[in-house]
Amino acid sequence: MSWLTEFPQLSRRDLLTIRKTLDEAYREFSRNYGEAIENFFDPLLSFLVWFEDLLIATPWWLMIGIILGITYFAARSIKLTIGVGISLLLIGIFGMWEDTMQTLSIITVCTLLSIVLGVPIGIAMAKSNRIQSVITPILDVMQTMPAFVYLIPVVMLLGIGKIPGLIAVVIYAIPPVIRLTNLGIRLVDKEVLEAADAYGVTPWQRLWNVQLPLAMPNIMAGINQTIMMALAMVVIASMIGVKGLGQPVLQSITNQYFTQGVLNGAAIVVLAIIFDRVSQSYAKRSQRHMGGQND
Repeated sequence: MSWLTEFPQLSRRDLLTIRKTLDEAYREFSRNYGEAIENFFDPLLSFLVWFEDLLIATPWWLMIGIILGITYFAARSIKLTIGVGISLLLIGIFGMWEDTMQTLSIITVCTLLSIVLGVPIGIAMAKSNRIQSVITPILDVMQTMPAFVYLIPVVMLLGIGKIPGLIAVVIYAIPPVIRLTNLGIRLVDKEVLEAADAYGVTPWQRLWNVQLPLAMPNIMAGINQTIMMALAMVVIASMIGVKGLGQPVLQSITNQYFTQGVLNGAAIVVLAIIFDRVSQSYAKRSQRHMGGQND
């Protein structure tokens, strides 16, 4: 009666056979298609390298001025703009400017990719219950899978470097913008849509001029969460060669450099706060404008 007390399971030999078969199949796929996939991502790699070099080569005072200009334009807040300026000055004073610019470049590119890929997928989910039923379980897996697991297939396929890290970050960070785009469009008042249809608008006009503007607060919340998750993935992505603030943090863990880890971790927090406050302020200001209120 041991089968009543012990969980039935495959033999060790069967498990080993299954694992070997799957591993060999993925290795064979990597050998056959790895180079073609690398070539496909070459333009993205070139853009990422160019953008990173541009940020690093830009004089620090000009870069801070640009960031402060974007901050004030998005938030219309003097206090927030001053706080961002002081934070960036402290990052430079403590010698973390170049690492911060490298992190800023990959987070910016990852966020743009997540928006370009995620918003259309969210729109498709909002338009079709069937598509939603297919994509939702995939998003559930993507959000619950341990972050380290994303590195394994990407490294086996593309090796180490910027592109594997970027792909891992995008996979980890994209679910929120997909989910909240879908949610935002589905929450648009049906009476508003009926009124738009009564004016004879096309489906594209209804989407572009009615649904997306009304769903923008939810979409911006999704973008905000995507940025936070991308920043959280920076340290893990540094394990496969992504330069930036993550590498000093990883070195501090390996070599027990307490101060280095705290300072670079604080710089990541500063970037997260800047992105968070600016995106939230922009979303709130946009919502007020839609409601007919002034700043």
